[in-house]
Order: sequence, then structure tokens, then C-alpha cells
Amino acid sequence: MGSLSRFAILALGLCVGPLAHFASAQAAPAKRPNVMFVLADDLGYSDLGCFGSEIHTPNLDALAKGGVRFTGIFNDARCCPSRASLMTGLYPHEAGMGGMSEKTDVEGYLGHIRLDAPTIAEVLKANGYHTALFGKWHLANTLQRPDHLKDLNRQTFPDVFCPIEQYPTRRGFETYWGALWGLVDYYNPFSLVDGETPVKEVPDNFYMTDAINDRAAAYIKQTAADGKPFFMYLANNAPHWPLHALPEDIAKYQGKFTEGYDAERQARYKRMVEMGLVDPKTAELPKTLGQGWDKLSPEEKKWRSALFQAHAAMIDRLDQGLGKVFAALKETGQWDNTIIFFLSDNGASPEEAYGPGFDRPSIARDGKPIIHKTDDLTLLAGGEHTFFYIGRNWANVANTPYRKAKASQYNGGERTGMIVHWPAGLKVANGSILTERGHIIDLMPTALDIAGVKLPDTFAGKTPHAMQGVSLLPLLQGEKKLSNYPVMYGEHEGGRSVLTPDGFKAIRDRDEKEWHLYDLNTDQTEIHDLAKDQSDRVAKMVAMWDVWAKANNVLPKP
Repeated sequence: MGSLSRFAILALGLCVGPLAHFASAQAAPAKRPNVMFVLADDLGYSDLGCFGSEIHTPNLDALAKGGVRFTGIFNDARCCPSRASLMTGLYPHEAGMGGMSEKTDVEGYLGHIRLDAPTIAEVLKANGYHTALFGKWHLANTLQRPDHLKDLNRQTFPDVFCPIEQYPTRRGFETYWGALWGLVDYYNPFSLVDGETPVKEVPDNFYMTDAINDRAAAYIKQTAADGKPFFMYLANNAPHWPLHALPEDIAKYQGKFTEGYDAERQARYKRMVEMGLVDPKTAELPKTLGQGWDKLSPEEKKWRSALFQAHAAMIDRLDQGLGKVFAALKETGQWDNTIIFFLSDNGASPEEAYGPGFDRPSIARDGKPIIHKTDDLTLLAGGEHTFFYIGRNWANVANTPYRKAKASQYNGGERTGMIVHWPAGLKVANGSILTERGHIIDLMPTALDIAGVKLPDTFAGKTPHAMQGVSLLPLLQGEKKLSNYPVMYGEHEGGRSVLTPDGFKAIRDRDEKEWHLYDLNTDQTEIHDLAKDQSDRVAKMVAMWDVWAKANNVLPKP
């Protein structure tokens, strides 16, 4: 059964799950805006043209030109936690996702969104919205059968890839098409489902990014006629590794990125300064160590350049797909009254050199082996028989100008550029750059504020936890600053951060033993550690973090 036909069935109210706990739905006012969350996966801070990149992203650049760019938005540094916050307006530990998707059922570390925490899809569906998700879920426990590798290779198919009550269709989404687990082979994806049915066959020309965005565009056209607003969560896997990119897209970047990591990073930084995205007085470009580009052989330089060429190609293809989605909105007359939020779940990834297992297959769809690591420098990234990664040094380029990368509490891990576009409702000059800080937990409160709805009084038999984010709508309506914006906290795998409204950020990353202190007002790139000179401030901020951690299922660790 196709995803659009499933939509027709689910729209009749046959979807089951926590949504049934709503006592009643409010009548849908006319002309309420459509809401779209567009989430990229492992996209670096500077990876779009409108954020300083050399990568061809005309559709997202146009979105920024016709909307606004936020330069100070934070996330939860890793995919699962950030997605839990996006869906619930809660810090990830309070939402049940203190870590990654896993089997544990310790409170705060459920490995899935708590069943008594309403998702934005559940709230908006109960208030007259269509709801659809296309792409990556990664908010459910990861179940493995005894012969799991055959499942990964799509030689066998389990009935369910995670507990059925944790599927998106049981958490408020009328329509779902995508991969339930986090990582996919873009040519032959594991855990691919249509609603709740495993997708066992894909066409020979299948490519995950195209499949996701083509279905999203079709859905917009299909649902336009009935007049109901929609909430769409468009969660592309790109540009998360593996570096799977189509030949025609890679060809655009042949000969690029050959000058080395520092040269490419400097070029991006210069463009960001010229565009007004960073101020060199408050965002000095940090030095990098241990890259060693000049010591590489010509063959290895070509091989490593090809890694970032494939990364660029994946982002290029993502932009092409989103262009189709935006075109569908325009064709159906919904462009002006749709608010689009575009951002990344975390910074670019430094990960590399994994082998088959858990979420990584061993063979491609033609039955030939997949190479995860090689000494053969003629085997370049992009094709379906490789499973390569950009690695730490290219991630440093992608995250220009910030330090570190995905999973870190430094800005390279937990800071994302965000684009907001809404012709009918935006009261800020098109193309504006907004520097006010915000967090991914703020997007659900913002969307509900725009839709004119609130959390239900009861959900799953309980009073739901109040959202911990705040609405950013005042900023979209022209206010220069949010009043009384709360302290911002972070934790992932032992890494800790706390950011106060006056701009001081204390960090103890997961590989560190001591806390550090940075004044983001003068040091956006976290170079100048003030901890020794302001030890009293650090002590107070650490105490604040401890109180938050104990109140939000962060501590004690299981």
C-alpha cells in the first residue's frame, strides 16, 4: 500500500496510540499556516551557500534571502537527543532520550520518546492539522534479531524494526515513509517502512534523498485540495555518512577541495565575514592542529578531496530535492502561508573507520561486498560499494568557524544555522540575520504559538510536562530580543554545558576533566578560557548545571 493511500486511511482516524488520550480537538480555524520542520543530518554550520559554503545550494539560499537566518541556535549535539527535543519541546533526558536509541528502560534513558510526552504531531493532529513525516525517525528502541546482518543487507525483513508503539504512526503522524533507524545505505536502506509496513523492494534507480523529497512534494499536492493545514516533518538523512552520492552530482565538484583543510576553511571563513555571518572581532578563527595536508602524497590528497566532493554532492542533491518540495508549495498556492524551519540536528561528524554490524550492512543491493575502510586510494567515495566518511579534518571545515564536531558540547557540535521562511507572517526584513540565541527545544513552542494551540490538559492519563523551550515568534514579528530567555543546558555522554542569558558558557566536554568558561559576547569560537580568572562564576554555573541535571533525569546516570 503506498504512503499516500495510507494517508487517506489514517486521516479517517484509524491511527492508534497515545493520541487517543486527548479528550477533544479544537475546531480548526480557517487559514492557519502550514508548519514544516526540515531537518538535515550532520550538516556542518557553514555547509550551505547562504552560510558561507562553496556548495551549490540555490534553493536554500533563496529561502534565506526571502526569510531570515538565525546564527545562534543550539541543538543537543547528537541526532537522537536533538530529534527528541524537536518533537517534544523538552530537553532530551526529560523526553526519554538521554542517550542514543537503545534497549534500556531506565527512566530518562528510555531510548525512545516517553509515551506520556506529547509530540508536536499529536498536538497538531488533535487540533485539525494533517501530519506527515518523511525520512529519518531514530526515536525508537533498536531491536536486533539473531541474524541481524541479513536484515541490514535487506536479504530478510522483520515484521517490526522497533516496538510498534514507538513508530511515528503511533506518535501522531497520519503518514510516514522513511527509515526508522538512524543510519541508511542511500541505495538500499535498512528499516525502510511505508507507514508500518516494511518496504521490501526499491527500484534500480533508488536514491534515498530523492525518494524522501519526491514523496514530500507529492503529499503537498495530494492534500492541498481539502483546505486543512498540515504539519510536515521532513527529516532527510543527508549528508550523514556513508558518503553515497550520485555521479552527476559528484561531477560538479571535480577538482574542488584540493588545496587542503586549512585553505578551504580560511576561504569559508572569509566569505562568512563578508556576508556578515561572523564578526572577526568576536569570532576569531581557531587554529587547527595535526591535519598534515602538506605531508600527504598526491594520491592521498586526491582520495581525501574526493571525500568532501561526495559530501558536497549529497548536500547539492538535498537542495535539489527541497527545490521540488518548495515548488509543490508554490504550485498549490501554499507557499506564502507555510512557515518553514530549516536546521541541522548537530554539527558535521568526525566519525570514521567503522565496520559492518549494528546499522551498517556488509553487502550492496547487487550482492557485492561493501568496503568500509581501504588502503586502495583509487577507490573514491560516492558509490554504493563504499561506506566512507569525511572524518575529523573535513568536519572541522564543515563546522567553520567553530571548534570540534558532532557529539561535542563545543559550538562545532551543538550549534546550527537556521533558516526561517514565512512570507505571510514574517515581519522582519527579508534576508535578515538574527543573532539572538535560541535552542531546538524552542521550535515546538514556536510552532504551537503560530498555530494558536496549546498542550492538552491531560495526555496518557497524566498532566504533560510543560514544554521547556520558549516561543521565538516575537523575534519573527520584529522584536529585537526575547525577554527573560532562560538558561540553556546541555549533556551528552558525559559532556556538559551551561549557557547563561548574559552570554557566558561553561563547558566540560566528554573527553575533559575540568570545566572551561567562555564569554560568547566576545569569543564566539571558544578560544579564550576564562575559568581560572573567574572561578567563582564557574562554580555558580556548575552548581546550576547540577540542579538542572538532577531535575531532568540527567543524573544519576544509570
